[in-house]
Amino acid sequence: MARALIIVDVQRDFCEGGSLAVSGGAAVAADITNLVGEHPDRWDYVVATRDYHIDPGHHFATEPDFVDTWPPHCVVGTEGAQIHPNMTVDPDAIFDKGAYAAAYSGFEGTSGDTGLAQWLRDHEVDTVDVVGIATDHCVRATALDAAAEGLNTTVLLDFTAGVSEPTIETALTNLREAGVTLEGTPQS
Repeated sequence: MARALIIVDVQRDFCEGGSLAVSGGAAVAADITNLVGEHPDRWDYVVATRDYHIDPGHHFATEPDFVDTWPPHCVVGTEGAQIHPNMTVDPDAIFDKGAYAAAYSGFEGTSGDTGLAQWLRDHEVDTVDVVGIATDHCVRATALDAAAEGLNTTVLLDFTAGVSEPTIETALTNLREAGVTLEGTPQS
């Protein structure tokens, strides 16, 4: 069986200077690049997810509540949707999510016509490590779905950035309860 690294939403809009910036996002992008460069044989595959919105409906709001609605971000064709330049890893596949609806988990995304779960099965992946942005939103959702798919799932917290301490703590509790292994310390 194989091991994969899932890099979640390391995009310009989620890093400093972006429309929905998470503190420490740019550093996480660079840290992920270093991690993969220092451990080239740790994973058989490296994949990435990205928010890739066209018209996600009520996900965008002019007065967002930052729970269910958000300011416009990662809109297809904008600089904000691009992978952050500090993250220079060349993934084996990129899974786009959220074109016409809110999408938090990378397992809602597709690369071509293939969903992330199918892609991992096709490549005989049974173990995944999850990194990226944001610990308390898309990293959380992706790791929970990975565990629900029966994958041995670890979140490498040193390579994540979260929105706020309370929501990070809730996310970590959710992940532990789902049997996800947590390594390192989350950044907030």
